[in-house]
Amino acid sequence: MSAFATAGPGENLYPAQRRSVLLRWWLLLAATIAVLSAPTVLGLALPLPPMLAVLGALAGFNAWLQWRASEAASVPPGELFGQLCVDLAALAVLLYLSGGGANPLISLLLVPVAVAALSLPGRLTAVVTILAILAYSLLTWLYLPLSVGDAERAASLHLAGMWLTFVVSATMIAWFVARMTASIRDRDHRLAAAREQALRDERVVALGALAAGAAHELGTPLATIAVLVGELERDPSFDADVRADLALVREQVALCKGIISGMAERGGVVRAEDIQAQDAADWLRGVVTRWQAMRPRASAAIHVAGSGTAARLVPDPALEQALASLLNNAADADDGEIRVELGWDSGWIMLAVRDRGAGYGTEVLRRGGREALPASRGGAGIGLLLAFSAVERGGGRIELDNPPEGGARARIQLPRADTQEAAGT
Repeated sequence: MSAFATAGPGENLYPAQRRSVLLRWWLLLAATIAVLSAPTVLGLALPLPPMLAVLGALAGFNAWLQWRASEAASVPPGELFGQLCVDLAALAVLLYLSGGGANPLISLLLVPVAVAALSLPGRLTAVVTILAILAYSLLTWLYLPLSVGDAERAASLHLAGMWLTFVVSATMIAWFVARMTASIRDRDHRLAAAREQALRDERVVALGALAAGAAHELGTPLATIAVLVGELERDPSFDADVRADLALVREQVALCKGIISGMAERGGVVRAEDIQAQDAADWLRGVVTRWQAMRPRASAAIHVAGSGTAARLVPDPALEQALASLLNNAADADDGEIRVELGWDSGWIMLAVRDRGAGYGTEVLRRGGREALPASRGGAGIGLLLAFSAVERGGGRIELDNPPEGGARARIQLPRADTQEAAGT
């Protein structure tokens, strides 16, 4: 009747306690039925009052644990150890009152040991094991014997008890091993996901450092170009066409300076807490406008459709860079108009960037966003890695697919800033 928990030694044991409380109720019910039916069904003269008193005390203890499970946030290993000690004591008393070491059900003392081995640190597991051994040892010579007049009947009952002990033990072992295997697989899966995320973040940090260095080094040549363009514009020998070209060069230099300033912001100059939430539709229009200034030959149409009040989001510069990367991929894949969709519901903002190109390749759909891919005319190179990282840091996610009607689609899901503010986050 122990706490059948399967959490690892270092894990939160609160869910394990709730499972153990429920299982203890079932075991108490089975033990109560067995004690009450033994005198009539098996013809055994059991000391019912003290045995029922022990079961009643254990039921009260379990009821208290169930109440605590609804109040406590977690259960430390020391508390689970105490519960196993109580279970061992209750089992020992019940076995003392029903034949001691001669009772074939005495092997149930191993159940708390198995639970401790799966749930507790090694030191506490060793203590539970020693207590179980001491209880078994004491019960071999200190117990109330069962009076069974017929020796043949006594042997038959002993064999039946051994069979029952085997069934219970086999069931418990199978259940424990299955739970432990599932727990190990889940842990390995989470560790693999964490390692993949760490590697992806490491690549992004390296790219950020490279971008910061490039921004610093590009400042001087851009300033030199700007000075030379200014001097050339003042030269009266150039005609109107040349002056128009120089004006375009000056405009592109200004855009490059703006990009470099954005790199500095994404490197940490602007803190997240200093960024104010704004209307998602206004932010999207601003991003697309700035992107089209860098890609004047590309065309993008915005389609807004949402339910409820207008959504607000936190316009992180990295998020703008992520959307710009997706727009660049779409523009490289198709010369036609890019469709940018914005929608929202009560908790999320949905963005989609669609083109009419050949669609994402199989390798991009499988590996895109998890590792850097070689850039191609259709995009999907390093930009996807940066886009995935930026969106996931903001609590969202990206999905890539090829819609049935053709082309490629990148869907972004982001949490609404106004919903988070209302919830106090």
